[in-house]
Amino acid sequence: MRYAVLGTGAVGRTLAERLLSLGHDVVLGTRDPAATLARTGPAGSGAQVEPYAAWQAGHPRAGLAAFAEAARSGEVLVNATGGRVSIEVLTAAGAGHLDGKVLIDLANPLDFSGGWPPVLDPANSDSLGELIQRTFPGARVVKTLNTMNCAVMVDPARVPGDHHVFLSGDDEDAKSSVRELLQSFGWPPDCILDLGGIQTARGVEMLLPVWLTLMGRLGHADFNFHIQGARPRA
Repeated sequence: MRYAVLGTGAVGRTLAERLLSLGHDVVLGTRDPAATLARTGPAGSGAQVEPYAAWQAGHPRAGLAAFAEAARSGEVLVNATGGRVSIEVLTAAGAGHLDGKVLIDLANPLDFSGGWPPVLDPANSDSLGELIQRTFPGARVVKTLNTMNCAVMVDPARVPGDHHVFLSGDDEDAKSSVRELLQSFGWPPDCILDLGGIQTARGVEMLLPVWLTLMGRLGHADFNFHIQGARPRA
C-alpha cells in the first residue's frame, strides 16, 4: 500500500517508520522539501526531534514531497500535521487528490496562543475531524490514534495490559480498513472501539486536556485510556 503521511514532525516520522517496517511504501508531505532537508535545528518545538535530513538518512526508503505531490501519490493519506494548520495543509494537498481516499486524521486542534495549557478550537459543538470531512466531502475521513503519544500509536505494548483506541467516521468501509491497519500495529481487535460517525470525534478530541494533565502529573507519555466494560461493535 502507498501511504502519504502529511507532516514531518515526530508523529509523522513515527507513523512513517512503522509503515515502512510493515512493507508499505511511504512518502512524507511537507510545504517545501528543500527547506525541510536544509533545516539543521531540531524539528518543531521538541529538542529531542533530530533534523529531518538526519532522520531521512536512516530511512532511505521514505520519500519526501510537497503536500500536493505526496497526496497525489498516496492511496491512503495520514494527517499528522498540527491541528491548527490541518485545513491549510489539506487545501495545499488539493481536494482532488483527497477524493475517494481514506484520510486518517491523527491531529488535535490545540491552540497555544494563550500559553499553557492550550485550549481546543473547535470544541464542544464541532471538531477538527468534522471540519475536515465538511471541507473535503470527497475524502473518507477516519479519526483515530489522537488520544495517545505517537510511540504508543504504533506500539501499544509499550503500555501494559488492555487499553483502547477509538474510531470515528461516516464511511464503514474506510473504518474497516483503518481497523486492519491498527491490528497490524499490534492493537488487539477487542481494544479497537468504533464510536460511530465523524461527529464522535468531538469526544475523543476533548480527551486531550485530560491526556495533557496526566502527562504532566505522571512525567511520561507511556500511558493510555482503558474503558472498563467496553464492548466493541461486531
